[in-house]
Amino acid sequence: MSEYDEDEIVDAVLVDDGVLALVDEPAPPPLVDHNTVLFPGEELPTAADGPKYSERDLYVSDETAAILQDTDPTDSGPMKAFKKWCVQQGRVPVPCTTATYTEYGRHLMARGLKVSTITNYMSLIKTAMPPGKKPDNSLFLRLLDDYREKHRRALRVRRAFPITLPYLIPMMEKAEESGRPAGLRDAAMFAFGYSFLGRSIEDTNLDIEDLTILPDRMFVWIPEDKSHKGEDQTIPLRDRSDVQLVPRMNRWLAYLAEQGITEGPVFRHLLKNGKVATAETRAKKAPVRGQNLRGQFVNDRVKFWFAKAGLVGDGRPITSHGLRAGAATDLAAAKASAVTIRKAGRWREGSRIPEEVYVRPTENLDLDVFESVPVHDPESS
Repeated sequence: MSEYDEDEIVDAVLVDDGVLALVDEPAPPPLVDHNTVLFPGEELPTAADGPKYSERDLYVSDETAAILQDTDPTDSGPMKAFKKWCVQQGRVPVPCTTATYTEYGRHLMARGLKVSTITNYMSLIKTAMPPGKKPDNSLFLRLLDDYREKHRRALRVRRAFPITLPYLIPMMEKAEESGRPAGLRDAAMFAFGYSFLGRSIEDTNLDIEDLTILPDRMFVWIPEDKSHKGEDQTIPLRDRSDVQLVPRMNRWLAYLAEQGITEGPVFRHLLKNGKVATAETRAKKAPVRGQNLRGQFVNDRVKFWFAKAGLVGDGRPITSHGLRAGAATDLAAAKASAVTIRKAGRWREGSRIPEEVYVRPTENLDLDVFESVPVHDPESS
């Protein structure tokens, strides 16, 4: 072995006479697939031609990690409930098996949830699973079909109570009468939600930079919405003497400016002392949406001022969606066409919701099928 330096030996075998014999290293395997295209004279690419990665190529920055953690699909409400259930059942939540996924679907059905709610939750859970490890939902869908057939009430859609002008105005006035900054914010938020016919997520995603406010109207820029993916729009909102959108928005934005806030989310969390909450002051509550309000928070504010104003509904849920529904209902009552309402509320092309939910009910509001039937009078018999 003296003729070889041990440090130089890369690969060798021991032959019968006890002498080491060098063995050629295997050639790197070619890296080709059905999409590989080579020009005349080019060599087949091999693993040796690939890039040499270092740790630097594998790590993301702190800023990128923070964004990814804030938008982690496994941190959603449905996923948190799923994880908790899995712990109770002794099951692995991520990645879950098809059996676990199916069993959790049956668990939601046993709770009597609506079909739309179950479908939404299960879709979010499946989406949150790692790529290539998503459960098969075919068995869950069989259970859902059976549930849909046997529990007709689970198909019922309970629409939000429409917060029309007779309800909206007292709510905003009551909020402002409180004299608290939260009242200014909520009144502006309600006026905007009604005028914009906005979905709750659109209202709470609104940034100050998206607004252009004139004395009698405002313009709202949105990058996209639920029905117009990848299509930005600039929406004009003309003010009214009853809604007072412009003055209410100006008062709230002026309050933000006093605290040095001139960009970022329009509607924000406030501390008990009225100051606008910062990322640091909100850290203990670990808000999923950071400075932006969550939909449930807006729902709570709508319910709060609805009750404070002494208003009574008809049994339908009081939610932030009621602002959008209220505006659509007022438009329908004023004989606006379904097309006008669809465009104002940015429903997708061909949607039947404006016609069936808002226009048609107002057409039949005063209809009395017994109007032509004489009132029975026993004395005249």
